Amino acid sequence: MKVLAINGSARLNGNTAVMLNTALAELSAEGFETELVQLGPKGLQGCIACYKCFENKDRRCAVDDVMNEYIAKMLAADGMLLGSPTYFADVTTNMKALMDRAGMVARANADMFQRKAGAAVVTARRGGAIHTFDTLNHFFFIGQMVVPGSSYWNMGFGREPGQVKGDDEGMACMRVLGRNMAWLLKKLAD
Repeated sequence: MKVLAINGSARLNGNTAVMLNTALAELSAEGFETELVQLGPKGLQGCIACYKCFENKDRRCAVDDVMNEYIAKMLAADGMLLGSPTYFADVTTNMKALMDRAGMVARANADMFQRKAGAAVVTARRGGAIHTFDTLNHFFFIGQMVVPGSSYWNMGFGREPGQVKGDDEGMACMRVLGRNMAWLLKKLAD
């Protein structure tokens, strides 16, 4: 089984990547194949509401760009972690573009992510993390996905790259999330 983590941060290997990799390490230890995709600083185009995905029903976005690679990876995964730093109390624009486009394609294709496991991972300097967490979870819930919990909300705090490692509770939460996602995926496979 495979778990895909998508880092919506503009910073490659920053705090959001640290959090995601911590959860992925637990999944790897449980025998899962894992992959981290980092959206990085290059901008993704948002959904243009052309509705061609509803006409084509080919599990692809009609805007032919890198997004279709991400959608294919999401479809191939048994579970996914979506991670975003908090930008003005919400997800990054790249994460929002991914959610809007992948979500529209999924809806157009019989909710193709349904019953996959999905979990949100959020980093913040100080505030706005709950709203960001809520935004990410809305993607999972509208797609009929199954969301594992952790020992607290899946968030960590730190501004400078790597600073989140000093958030002991946030890092512990990621380890519990990884173990809980592994347990859930094994139960879903039964």
